[in-house]
Amino acid sequence: MALTVDAPVFPVMTLRIESWSDPVIDDLGHDPRSNYVERFWLPVLGPSTVWFLRQLADHLDTEPAGFELDLVETARALGVGMRGGKHSPMLRTVDRACRFGAARMIGTTGLAVRRRLAPLTRAQVERLPSTLQRAHTEVIERPRPSRSVEELRDRARSLALSMLDLGEDDLAIERQLHRWRFHPSMAHDALRWAKEFRAAAPLDTDAGSGAPTLRPRTITHVDRPRIGAVGIAVRNGGDASLDAAG
Repeated sequence: MALTVDAPVFPVMTLRIESWSDPVIDDLGHDPRSNYVERFWLPVLGPSTVWFLRQLADHLDTEPAGFELDLVETARALGVGMRGGKHSPMLRTVDRACRFGAARMIGTTGLAVRRRLAPLTRAQVERLPSTLQRAHTEVIERPRPSRSVEELRDRARSLALSMLDLGEDDLAIERQLHRWRFHPSMAHDALRWAKEFRAAAPLDTDAGSGAPTLRPRTITHVDRPRIGAVGIAVRNGGDASLDAAG
């Protein structure tokens, strides 16, 4: 199996691990150590990749600025090998995390890792065993804790701003808000509000309330996910997406 673009170059023995922040997935996603990931991402990623992401999450909790990861020690901890060059089980584990959008390479010696994993796409759910498909439907259809109209409005507006920052067009933003169960009128209001504020000035987020505020900042565009019609696909130059990679 060929590694993705900018894969580790063997015999690399360490990777610089950094956190990969994304406002949309960080808000809607699931911690790698959560029950959702254990039940539904495990059949997609495989056990070694899930445990790899869990270990990295533990490390990032204690070293949020990043750390050096010893691949040989990590391979031994996961019960996989480093033999076989770039096709070794350990490097295949890293590659699988990248192909499914849980991580991305920074050059050939660094790895940015998501702190939260996106919900499964429809295509990924359809590949699960029937029992897990039914369980997943129950989870996503389970009533959410009730929120006030003001809280829902603020959340919709924050998500709309995040998607504008990712370069999504108006139609894609409204459709995605609909999928996240925001009422169409609230989704339309959120998009209108976000566009008006972006036209007025760059935006930042108030650390206390999480609500968007007018605060000048510089936006640096990096390889971020793109929210499309069926889910979140990776913009890293590779051929695989979250829907296509297997």
